[in-house]
Amino acid sequence: MKYAILGGSFNPLHIGHLFLADAVLSSLNYDRIILVPAFQSPLKDNAEGASPWDRLEMLAASIPGDPRLTFDGCELLREGVSYTIDTLKDIIDHYEPEGKPGLIIGDDLVATFDKWKNPEEIAELADLIVARRLSDKVNSGVGDVDFPYPHRTLDNEIVNIASKQIREKISKGEAWRYFVPPGARCIIEEKGLYGFSAARSERSVFSSRGKASIFETIISLENEVRNILDFGKFIHSRNTALLSWDLCHRFGLECQKGYLAGIAHDMCKHLDEKEFMRLAHEDGGSISKLEQKKLGLLHGRAAAMVIQNRFGVTDKDIIEAIRYHTTGVEDMCDLAKVVYVADKIEVSRTGIDPGLREMSRTDDLETLFAAVLSNTVTSLKSRQLDLSYSTRRLLAAMQKRSYNETDKN
Repeated sequence: MKYAILGGSFNPLHIGHLFLADAVLSSLNYDRIILVPAFQSPLKDNAEGASPWDRLEMLAASIPGDPRLTFDGCELLREGVSYTIDTLKDIIDHYEPEGKPGLIIGDDLVATFDKWKNPEEIAELADLIVARRLSDKVNSGVGDVDFPYPHRTLDNEIVNIASKQIREKISKGEAWRYFVPPGARCIIEEKGLYGFSAARSERSVFSSRGKASIFETIISLENEVRNILDFGKFIHSRNTALLSWDLCHRFGLECQKGYLAGIAHDMCKHLDEKEFMRLAHEDGGSISKLEQKKLGLLHGRAAAMVIQNRFGVTDKDIIEAIRYHTTGVEDMCDLAKVVYVADKIEVSRTGIDPGLREMSRTDDLETLFAAVLSNTVTSLKSRQLDLSYSTRRLLAAMQKRSYNETDKN
Protein backbone atom coordinates (compact mmCIF):
# COMPACT_ATOMS: atom_id res chain seq x y z
CA MET A 1 0.00 0.00 0.00
CA LYS A 2 1.24 3.48 -0.89
CA TYR A 3 0.94 6.02 1.92
CA ALA A 4 1.38 9.77 2.12
CA ILE A 5 1.76 11.71 5.35
CA LEU A 6 0.12 15.03 6.18
CA GLY A 7 1.27 16.50 9.47
CA GLY A 8 0.24 19.64 11.28
CA SER A 9 -1.13 21.10 14.47
CA PHE A 10 -4.72 20.57 13.24
CA ASN A 11 -5.86 23.10 15.83
CA PRO A 12 -8.56 22.58 14.71
CA LEU A 13 -8.72 20.35 11.65
CA HIS A 14 -10.62 22.19 8.92
CA ILE A 15 -11.94 21.57 5.43
CA GLY A 16 -8.73 22.94 3.88
CA HIS A 17 -6.74 20.09 5.42
CA LEU A 18 -9.17 17.47 4.12
CA PHE A 19 -9.40 19.13 0.71
CA LEU A 20 -5.59 18.98 0.45
CA ALA A 21 -5.57 15.29 1.41
CA ASP A 22 -8.26 14.62 -1.20
CA ALA A 23 -6.26 16.52 -3.82
CA VAL A 24 -3.22 14.33 -3.20
CA LEU A 25 -5.31 11.17 -3.40
CA SER A 26 -7.00 12.35 -6.58
CA SER A 27 -3.86 13.59 -8.36
CA LEU A 28 -1.09 11.27 -7.20
CA ASN A 29 -0.88 7.52 -6.92
CA TYR A 30 -1.44 7.04 -3.19
CA ASP A 31 -3.85 4.66 -1.50
CA ARG A 32 -4.15 6.30 1.92
CA ILE A 33 -3.22 9.55 3.68
CA ILE A 34 -2.00 9.39 7.29
CA LEU A 35 -2.91 12.53 9.26
CA VAL A 36 -0.38 13.12 12.05
CA PRO A 37 -1.11 15.82 14.65
CA ALA A 38 1.94 17.37 16.27
CA PHE A 39 2.36 17.31 20.03
CA GLN A 40 4.45 20.45 19.71
CA SER A 41 5.88 21.87 16.51
CA PRO A 42 9.55 22.88 16.70
CA LEU A 43 8.82 26.00 14.61
CA LYS A 44 5.58 27.09 16.31
CA ASP A 45 4.44 28.03 19.78
CA ASN A 46 2.41 25.51 21.74
CA ALA A 47 -1.01 24.95 20.21
CA GLU A 48 -3.69 26.91 22.04
CA GLY A 49 -7.27 26.16 22.88
CA ALA A 50 -7.24 22.36 22.68
CA SER A 51 -5.07 19.62 24.12
CA PRO A 52 -3.09 17.32 21.81
CA TRP A 53 -5.57 14.53 22.51
CA ASP A 54 -8.51 16.83 21.77
CA ARG A 55 -6.95 17.53 18.38
CA LEU A 56 -6.43 13.82 17.70
CA GLU A 57 -10.03 13.12 18.69
CA MET A 58 -11.24 15.80 16.28
CA LEU A 59 -9.30 14.05 13.50
CA ALA A 60 -10.86 10.72 14.39
CA ALA A 61 -14.36 12.19 14.51
CA SER A 62 -13.96 13.84 11.11
CA ILE A 63 -13.11 10.87 8.88
CA PRO A 64 -15.39 7.96 9.87
CA GLY A 65 -16.19 5.60 7.04
CA ASP A 66 -13.46 6.94 4.71
CA PRO A 67 -10.82 4.23 4.26
CA ARG A 68 -8.62 6.58 2.23
CA LEU A 69 -7.80 8.53 5.39
CA THR A 70 -6.40 7.48 8.73
CA PHE A 71 -4.61 9.14 11.63
CA ASP A 72 -1.65 8.29 13.82
CA GLY A 73 -0.86 9.60 17.31
CA CYS A 74 2.84 8.73 17.31
CA GLU A 75 3.93 12.32 17.96
CA LEU A 76 1.51 12.61 20.88
CA LEU A 77 2.84 9.41 22.40
CA ARG A 78 6.43 10.67 22.11
CA GLU A 79 5.44 14.04 23.60
CA GLY A 80 7.84 16.97 23.50
CA VAL A 81 8.86 18.70 20.29
CA SER A 82 7.69 16.83 17.18
CA TYR A 83 10.37 16.25 14.55
CA THR A 84 9.33 15.08 11.09
CA ILE A 85 12.32 12.74 10.72
CA ASP A 86 11.26 10.80 13.84
CA THR A 87 7.68 10.56 12.62
CA LEU A 88 8.78 9.47 9.16
CA LYS A 89 10.87 6.63 10.59
CA ASP A 90 8.01 5.64 12.89
CA ILE A 91 5.52 5.48 9.99
CA ILE A 92 7.90 3.49 7.79
CA ASP A 93 8.58 1.03 10.60
CA HIS A 94 4.93 0.44 11.51
CA TYR A 95 3.13 0.72 8.17
CA GLU A 96 5.76 -0.86 5.90
CA PRO A 97 4.67 1.23 2.89
CA GLU A 98 5.17 0.21 -0.68
CA GLY A 99 8.08 2.35 -1.82
CA LYS A 100 8.83 5.67 -0.16
CA PRO A 101 5.94 7.34 1.66
CA GLY A 102 4.88 10.73 0.40
CA LEU A 103 5.42 13.69 2.71
CA ILE A 104 3.08 16.61 2.03
CA ILE A 105 4.44 20.07 2.87
CA GLY A 106 3.07 23.49 2.05
CA ASP A 107 4.95 25.94 -0.11
CA ASP A 108 4.96 28.23 2.94
CA LEU A 109 7.38 25.80 4.60
CA VAL A 110 9.94 25.23 1.87
CA ALA A 111 11.93 28.36 2.76
CA THR A 112 12.60 26.96 6.24
CA PHE A 113 12.89 23.28 5.27
CA ASP A 114 16.68 23.37 5.67
CA LYS A 115 16.14 24.32 9.34
CA TRP A 116 14.22 21.11 10.00
CA LYS A 117 16.00 18.31 11.81
CA ASN A 118 17.94 16.18 9.26
CA PRO A 119 16.36 17.63 6.09
CA GLU A 120 18.64 15.61 3.79
CA GLU A 121 17.59 12.36 5.48
CA ILE A 122 13.92 13.34 5.20
CA ALA A 123 14.35 13.95 1.48
CA GLU A 124 16.07 10.57 1.14
CA LEU A 125 13.41 8.58 3.04
CA ALA A 126 10.30 10.27 1.60
CA ASP A 127 8.95 11.58 -1.67
CA LEU A 128 8.39 15.27 -0.97
CA ILE A 129 5.10 16.70 -2.22
CA VAL A 130 4.92 20.49 -2.24
CA ALA A 131 1.38 21.81 -2.12
CA ARG A 132 0.22 25.37 -2.71
CA ARG A 133 -0.66 27.27 0.46
CA LEU A 134 0.49 30.85 -0.17
CA SER A 135 -1.44 32.14 -3.18
CA ASP A 136 -2.61 31.28 -6.66
CA LYS A 137 0.39 33.17 -7.99
CA VAL A 138 2.68 30.36 -6.88
CA ASN A 139 2.10 28.11 -9.87
CA SER A 140 4.94 25.69 -9.34
CA GLY A 141 4.34 25.14 -5.63
CA VAL A 142 7.76 26.53 -4.66
CA GLY A 143 7.67 29.77 -6.62
CA ASP A 144 10.94 31.65 -6.52
CA VAL A 145 12.16 29.91 -3.36
CA ASP A 146 15.35 27.93 -3.76
CA PHE A 147 14.31 24.37 -2.89
CA PRO A 148 17.14 22.03 -3.89
CA TYR A 149 15.54 18.79 -2.70
CA PRO A 150 13.87 16.32 -5.09
CA HIS A 151 10.12 16.91 -4.98
CA ARG A 152 6.84 16.85 -6.80
CA THR A 153 4.50 19.83 -6.90
CA LEU A 154 0.75 19.63 -6.47
CA ASP A 155 -1.37 21.95 -8.58
CA ASN A 156 -4.06 22.17 -5.93
CA GLU A 157 -6.68 24.84 -5.37
CA ILE A 158 -6.12 26.93 -2.25
CA VAL A 159 -8.77 26.91 0.46
CA ASN A 160 -8.25 30.31 2.06
CA ILE A 161 -8.91 29.39 5.69
CA ALA A 162 -6.55 28.97 8.63
CA SER A 163 -6.96 27.29 12.01
CA LYS A 164 -6.06 30.53 13.80
CA GLN A 165 -8.86 32.32 11.96
CA ILE A 166 -11.34 29.63 13.02
CA ARG A 167 -10.21 29.83 16.67
CA GLU A 168 -10.72 33.58 16.64
CA LYS A 169 -14.18 33.28 15.10
CA ILE A 170 -15.22 30.71 17.72
CA SER A 171 -14.00 32.85 20.61
CA LYS A 172 -15.86 35.90 19.23
CA GLY A 173 -19.08 34.01 18.60
CA GLU A 174 -18.86 34.56 14.84
CA ALA A 175 -19.84 32.11 12.10
CA TRP A 176 -17.36 29.21 11.93
CA ARG A 177 -19.16 25.85 11.87
CA TYR A 178 -18.88 24.98 8.19
CA PHE A 179 -15.15 25.62 8.11
CA VAL A 180 -14.69 22.34 10.03
CA PRO A 181 -16.08 18.83 9.48
CA PRO A 182 -19.21 17.93 11.50
CA GLY A 183 -17.31 15.55 13.78
CA ALA A 184 -14.80 18.20 14.80
CA ARG A 185 -17.61 20.71 15.24
CA CYS A 186 -19.41 18.44 17.70
CA ILE A 187 -16.28 17.98 19.82
CA ILE A 188 -15.57 21.73 19.87
CA GLU A 189 -19.11 22.35 21.08
CA GLU A 190 -19.26 19.47 23.55
CA LYS A 191 -15.92 20.36 25.17
CA GLY A 192 -16.21 24.12 24.90
CA LEU A 193 -12.93 24.41 22.99
CA TYR A 194 -11.48 27.71 21.77
CA GLY A 195 -13.84 29.69 24.01
CA PHE A 196 -17.02 28.23 22.52
CA SER A 197 -20.06 29.12 24.61
CA ALA A 198 -23.23 27.07 24.25
CA ALA A 199 -25.16 29.97 25.72
CA ARG A 200 -24.37 32.02 22.61
CA SER A 201 -25.61 29.40 20.18
CA GLU A 202 -28.37 26.84 19.76
CA ARG A 203 -27.09 23.33 19.35
CA SER A 204 -28.01 21.49 16.17
CA VAL A 205 -29.74 18.15 16.50
CA PHE A 206 -29.14 15.61 13.75
CA SER A 207 -31.62 12.77 13.24
CA SER A 208 -32.07 10.07 10.66
CA ARG A 209 -35.28 8.60 9.32
CA GLY A 210 -36.00 5.30 7.71
CA LYS A 211 -33.65 2.39 7.28
CA ALA A 212 -30.00 3.40 7.30
CA SER A 213 -27.69 2.48 4.44
CA ILE A 214 -24.57 0.49 5.31
CA PHE A 215 -22.53 3.70 4.96
CA GLU A 216 -24.82 5.55 7.38
CA THR A 217 -24.58 2.61 9.76
CA ILE A 218 -20.78 2.72 9.57
CA ILE A 219 -20.75 6.45 10.40
CA SER A 220 -23.10 5.96 13.34
CA LEU A 221 -21.18 2.95 14.63
CA GLU A 222 -17.78 4.56 14.30
CA ASN A 223 -18.82 7.66 16.18
CA GLU A 224 -20.35 5.55 18.93
CA VAL A 225 -17.28 3.34 19.22
CA ARG A 226 -15.07 6.43 19.43
CA ASN A 227 -17.20 7.79 22.28
CA ILE A 228 -17.56 4.63 24.38
CA LEU A 229 -14.11 3.02 24.13
CA ASP A 230 -10.87 4.44 25.43
CA PHE A 231 -8.89 5.96 22.60
CA GLY A 232 -6.35 3.15 22.39
CA LYS A 233 -9.10 0.59 21.84
CA PHE A 234 -10.77 2.89 19.30
CA ILE A 235 -7.53 3.19 17.33
CA HIS A 236 -7.27 -0.61 17.32
CA SER A 237 -10.88 -0.87 16.13
CA ARG A 238 -10.40 1.58 13.28
CA ASN A 239 -7.15 -0.02 12.19
CA THR A 240 -8.94 -3.38 12.20
CA ALA A 241 -11.66 -1.83 10.03
CA LEU A 242 -9.09 -0.42 7.61
CA LEU A 243 -7.20 -3.69 7.27
CA SER A 244 -10.50 -5.56 6.87
CA TRP A 245 -11.38 -3.15 4.05
CA ASP A 246 -8.00 -3.71 2.39
CA LEU A 247 -8.22 -7.49 2.68
CA CYS A 248 -11.79 -7.55 1.38
CA HIS A 249 -10.60 -5.54 -1.61
CA ARG A 250 -7.78 -8.06 -2.21
CA PHE A 251 -10.02 -11.10 -1.94
CA GLY A 252 -13.07 -9.84 -3.82
CA LEU A 253 -15.35 -9.39 -0.80
CA GLU A 254 -17.62 -6.44 0.02
CA CYS A 255 -15.31 -3.83 1.54
CA GLN A 256 -17.99 -1.92 3.45
CA LYS A 257 -19.08 -5.10 5.23
CA GLY A 258 -15.50 -5.72 6.30
CA TYR A 259 -15.14 -2.16 7.54
CA LEU A 260 -18.41 -2.31 9.49
CA ALA A 261 -17.49 -5.59 11.18
CA GLY A 262 -14.01 -4.29 11.95
CA ILE A 263 -15.17 -1.05 13.54
CA ALA A 264 -17.81 -2.86 15.62
CA HIS A 265 -15.90 -5.96 16.73
CA ASP A 266 -14.72 -4.59 20.11
CA MET A 267 -17.53 -2.13 20.76
CA CYS A 268 -18.69 -3.98 23.90
CA LYS A 269 -15.27 -4.23 25.56
CA HIS A 270 -16.27 -1.50 28.02
CA LEU A 271 -19.26 -3.43 29.41
CA ASP A 272 -19.32 -5.05 32.83
CA GLU A 273 -19.58 -8.80 33.35
CA LYS A 274 -23.30 -8.72 34.10
CA GLU A 275 -24.00 -7.06 30.75
CA PHE A 276 -21.73 -9.56 28.95
CA MET A 277 -23.83 -12.40 30.40
CA ARG A 278 -27.15 -10.74 29.52
CA LEU A 279 -26.22 -10.11 25.89
CA ALA A 280 -24.62 -13.53 25.46
CA HIS A 281 -27.80 -15.23 26.68
CA GLU A 282 -29.77 -13.28 24.06
CA ASP A 283 -28.04 -15.04 21.17
CA GLY A 284 -29.44 -18.39 22.36
CA GLY A 285 -26.06 -20.09 22.73
CA SER A 286 -24.70 -21.67 25.86
CA ILE A 287 -21.84 -20.17 27.86
CA SER A 288 -18.87 -22.48 28.10
CA LYS A 289 -16.82 -23.14 31.22
CA LEU A 290 -13.96 -21.08 29.76
CA GLU A 291 -16.32 -18.18 29.01
CA GLN A 292 -17.69 -18.37 32.54
CA LYS A 293 -14.13 -18.23 33.82
CA LYS A 294 -13.15 -15.38 31.47
CA LEU A 295 -16.29 -13.39 30.77
CA GLY A 296 -14.33 -10.95 28.60
CA LEU A 297 -14.37 -13.63 25.88
CA LEU A 298 -18.07 -12.82 25.46
CA HIS A 299 -17.44 -9.33 24.11
CA GLY A 300 -17.72 -10.52 20.50
CA ARG A 301 -21.04 -12.22 21.12
CA ALA A 302 -22.25 -9.11 22.95
CA ALA A 303 -21.24 -6.84 20.07
CA ALA A 304 -23.00 -9.11 17.57
CA MET A 305 -26.23 -8.72 19.53
CA VAL A 306 -25.86 -4.94 19.84
CA ILE A 307 -25.44 -4.33 16.11
CA GLN A 308 -28.51 -6.45 15.44
CA ASN A 309 -30.74 -4.99 18.13
CA ARG A 310 -29.68 -1.34 18.04
CA PHE A 311 -28.31 -0.83 14.54
CA GLY A 312 -30.53 -3.18 12.59
CA VAL A 313 -27.68 -5.14 11.00
CA THR A 314 -28.97 -8.51 9.80
CA ASP A 315 -26.24 -9.65 7.42
CA LYS A 316 -25.22 -13.08 8.71
CA ASP A 317 -21.60 -12.78 7.56
CA ILE A 318 -21.09 -9.48 9.39
CA ILE A 319 -22.66 -10.90 12.53
CA GLU A 320 -20.52 -14.04 12.34
CA ALA A 321 -17.36 -11.99 11.79
CA ILE A 322 -18.02 -9.90 14.90
CA ARG A 323 -19.18 -12.79 17.07
CA TYR A 324 -16.18 -15.05 16.40
CA HIS A 325 -13.36 -12.56 15.87
CA THR A 326 -11.62 -13.73 19.08
CA THR A 327 -12.08 -17.50 19.01
CA GLY A 328 -12.85 -18.36 15.42
CA VAL A 329 -15.38 -21.06 14.61
CA GLU A 330 -15.58 -24.13 12.40
CA ASP A 331 -16.64 -23.40 8.80
CA MET A 332 -16.07 -19.64 9.12
CA CYS A 333 -17.20 -17.52 6.19
CA ASP A 334 -14.54 -15.57 4.30
CA LEU A 335 -15.56 -12.25 5.86
CA ALA A 336 -15.14 -13.71 9.35
CA LYS A 337 -11.67 -14.96 8.41
CA VAL A 338 -10.74 -11.49 7.16
CA VAL A 339 -11.83 -9.79 10.39
CA TYR A 340 -10.12 -12.46 12.51
CA VAL A 341 -6.85 -11.80 10.66
CA ALA A 342 -7.22 -8.02 10.74
CA ASP A 343 -7.89 -8.02 14.48
CA LYS A 344 -4.69 -9.97 15.15
CA ILE A 345 -2.19 -8.17 12.89
CA GLU A 346 -3.42 -4.58 12.33
CA VAL A 347 -0.74 -1.93 12.30
CA SER A 348 -1.02 -0.69 15.91
CA ARG A 349 -0.51 -4.20 17.32
CA THR A 350 3.01 -4.62 18.67
CA GLY A 351 5.16 -7.74 18.64
CA ILE A 352 3.57 -9.10 15.45
CA ASP A 353 5.63 -11.39 13.24
CA PRO A 354 6.38 -9.19 10.21
CA GLY A 355 6.05 -12.29 8.06
CA LEU A 356 2.30 -12.36 8.81
CA ARG A 357 1.88 -8.79 7.62
CA GLU A 358 3.83 -9.60 4.49
CA MET A 359 1.52 -12.60 3.90
CA SER A 360 -1.48 -10.26 4.15
CA ARG A 361 -0.16 -8.53 1.04
CA THR A 362 0.84 -11.62 -0.95
CA ASP A 363 -0.86 -14.87 0.08
CA ASP A 364 -4.37 -16.23 -0.48
CA LEU A 365 -6.95 -15.94 2.30
CA GLU A 366 -6.87 -19.59 3.41
CA THR A 367 -3.07 -19.62 3.77
CA LEU A 368 -3.08 -16.26 5.57
CA PHE A 369 -5.86 -17.28 7.93
CA ALA A 370 -4.19 -20.59 8.78
CA ALA A 371 -0.89 -18.83 9.53
CA VAL A 372 -2.50 -16.20 11.77
CA LEU A 373 -4.57 -18.82 13.59
CA SER A 374 -1.49 -20.98 14.16
CA ASN A 375 0.47 -17.99 15.44
CA THR A 376 -2.35 -17.04 17.80
CA VAL A 377 -2.71 -20.57 19.18
CA THR A 378 1.05 -20.84 19.70
CA SER A 379 1.03 -17.54 21.58
CA LEU A 380 -1.85 -18.63 23.81
CA LYS A 381 -0.18 -21.95 24.62
CA SER A 382 3.14 -20.24 25.39
CA ARG A 383 1.31 -18.16 28.00
CA GLN A 384 -0.41 -21.30 29.31
CA LEU A 385 -3.84 -19.97 28.35
CA ASP A 386 -6.70 -22.32 27.54
CA LEU A 387 -8.15 -22.58 24.04
CA SER A 388 -11.87 -22.08 23.65
CA TYR A 389 -14.09 -24.90 22.44
CA SER A 390 -14.69 -23.00 19.18
CA THR A 391 -10.96 -22.64 18.58
CA ARG A 392 -10.31 -26.33 19.27
CA ARG A 393 -13.10 -27.36 16.87
CA LEU A 394 -11.72 -25.01 14.23
CA LEU A 395 -8.20 -26.39 14.62
CA ALA A 396 -9.42 -29.98 14.40
CA ALA A 397 -11.40 -29.24 11.25
CA MET A 398 -8.46 -27.50 9.58
CA GLN A 399 -6.07 -30.30 10.52
CA LYS A 400 -8.49 -32.89 9.12
CA ARG A 401 -8.87 -30.92 5.92
CA SER A 402 -5.09 -30.61 5.59
CA TYR A 403 -4.66 -34.35 6.18
CA ASN A 404 -7.27 -35.24 3.55
CA GLU A 405 -5.66 -32.94 0.98
CA THR A 406 -2.24 -34.43 1.70
CA ASP A 407 -3.65 -37.95 1.42
CA LYS A 408 -5.17 -37.12 -1.98
CA ASN A 409 -1.82 -35.94 -3.26
